[in-house]
Amino acid sequence: MDISRITPELLGAFLAVVEAGTFTRAARTLGTGQATVSQQIKRLETITGRRLLARDTHRVALTVDGEVLVDHARRILESYAALDRQLSGVPLRGRLRFGASEDFVLSALPDVLANFARRHPEVDMVVTARLSQDLYEAYDAGQLDIILAKRRAGDPRGVTAWGEQAVWIARPDYLHDADAPVPLLLYPPPSVTRAMAIATLDASRRAWRVAFTSASLSGLTAAARAGLGVLPHSLRLLPTGLARVAADATLPDLPHMEFVIIGPGGGTPVSDALTKAILQWASVG
Repeated sequence: MDISRITPELLGAFLAVVEAGTFTRAARTLGTGQATVSQQIKRLETITGRRLLARDTHRVALTVDGEVLVDHARRILESYAALDRQLSGVPLRGRLRFGASEDFVLSALPDVLANFARRHPEVDMVVTARLSQDLYEAYDAGQLDIILAKRRAGDPRGVTAWGEQAVWIARPDYLHDADAPVPLLLYPPPSVTRAMAIATLDASRRAWRVAFTSASLSGLTAAARAGLGVLPHSLRLLPTGLARVAADATLPDLPHMEFVIIGPGGGTPVSDALTKAILQWASVG
């Protein structure tokens, strides 16, 4: 394999398809035609001698070899971008529409954005806080440039910022009544954590009821502090005044979940810089 034939353009097209999930959306992101993107992927597969993407009528998915290439492609393109910025000496400029899940907005986001703004004062960032499912829809509709959201089932896109086991949280003195249905504090459908919590309880044949619903994490945490029930949540992003409720036979363990960053395939200097800032926080936070 002649690695010198693998150009940044080919790697950018490959990542665009991975991030977008389809050739059509990738072409739209790159501002080119679908046929061009398809040719670039075919050329990359020819050079590597490996099948990188598994295609069907609806989506594309990474093969084992594709998974290997993804990490290398991101690092290579990030190195190119960093070198370009360093040699040009031009500060980052531009407008970035960033969408973040409610969990992140009310915990770590202020610190991340404050550090980012100090390093890149000429970047105009517009931040939107929504439920993860709404963020996916806005991103796919072209309304957001980059999002940080919980990974939804069956969607392979994005760079994993971090993963953890979800937990039940409530006020510190909350006492769980094993004989009563579990009182749930939930986002409205189609919330990722709502679906996860209900599926977990149903699989354990545990009775439950929705005690409080809010599209805002502030509303849910207020209900939790009032002792109205338990909330499925990230322990890493634990809201002030709440605590983890120990799982037992009547309150089963919740599954693993991931927070992912989804942005333009191949990246842009501004989106790459924000992605790096989030990943740096995630690695030490």
